[in-house]
Amino acid sequence: MSPAADPLALARALIRCPSVTPEDAGAIDLLIAALTPLGFVCHEIRSASGGPEIRNLYARRGDRGPNFCFAGHTDVVPPGSGWSVDPFAAEVRDGRLFGRGAADMKGGIACFVAAVARLLATGEPHGSISLLITGDEEGPAVDGTVKVLEWLAARGEKLDACVVGEPTNPRHLGEMIKIGRRGSLNGRVRVIGTQGHAAYPDLADNPIPRLLDLLRRLTAHPLDDGTDHFQPSTLTLTTVDVGNPATNLIPAEARAGFNIRFNDRHSGASLTEWIKRTLAEAGAGRVEVAIEVSGEPFLTQPGPLSDRLAAAIEAETGLCPDLSTSGGTSDARFIHTACPVVEFGLVGQTIHKADENIAVADLDRLTAIYQRLLAEWVGP
Repeated sequence: MSPAADPLALARALIRCPSVTPEDAGAIDLLIAALTPLGFVCHEIRSASGGPEIRNLYARRGDRGPNFCFAGHTDVVPPGSGWSVDPFAAEVRDGRLFGRGAADMKGGIACFVAAVARLLATGEPHGSISLLITGDEEGPAVDGTVKVLEWLAARGEKLDACVVGEPTNPRHLGEMIKIGRRGSLNGRVRVIGTQGHAAYPDLADNPIPRLLDLLRRLTAHPLDDGTDHFQPSTLTLTTVDVGNPATNLIPAEARAGFNIRFNDRHSGASLTEWIKRTLAEAGAGRVEVAIEVSGEPFLTQPGPLSDRLAAAIEAETGLCPDLSTSGGTSDARFIHTACPVVEFGLVGQTIHKADENIAVADLDRLTAIYQRLLAEWVGP
């Protein structure tokens, strides 16, 4: 059997590439070296529209449909401090693999490659298998999956179904499949006043009370009560800033930031309109607002993809996974426009933390789950 059939070995090799966004550190080359002997045709798509050049990979084996795709990212967040091991040494200790990216999500990528290698040992698939791997998921996400999807569209290449290997399970492998995600909007409000002496407030224009009134209006009522597949939308204040070190000075401006995680009852455009209308109705004088929508909500209705994945999970773990839309955003928010997409990977308890780690046994179990799913979609 191919060396690529060992998910632990590949996961350790990937972790040893210190690919902190936007650095690749050899991760894409490592995957090309693993996939080429399996019969994949590998295409490297580079993009630098958002800053430093990002390396992305699209690899496909076969030229017939259906084309089943696995999507993931080789970039990781910085390790930070507090580690008990070298974050890029891929140390195995007490049955667990430690390292930045072990769960999020180099381990998941290794499992899918291993699943393909094991599947090929049983016969020739009747369809195609592809991987869409980016180095820009943890960063701005403007030169990664989006650019690969544009490249595929320009070639007329179609994806029929996709699994994103994000670490979806809260505690145990098999607990949760993500079938959608909420949208995310970040807002910044700046209220401009007139600086003055605190003893003479009538000679100044204090922006703080006006900012507090604006924030009260934005948070006065729930945005909604949730939908069939989504929890209620939330508006969370993330910062309130004046930056005034003096005790006797009325500041010239006051600022605040907020984040909205929103379900499919809203869109980025509808929330932007609501925010601007709410601020205008307050009559708060000189106010500036900046809004950035980093993702729209999406939902893959329960059906063949989630059903087959759930069956594979139950066969290997004995668990019946929840179908969830919880959590933050992922690159599935881009892929859903191309084909049905769900997310399933390893356990995410330690992602972005010091001593990120996964159970070594979960690598083999996730590989077996992916192999079952591939067999259902593309044979043999």
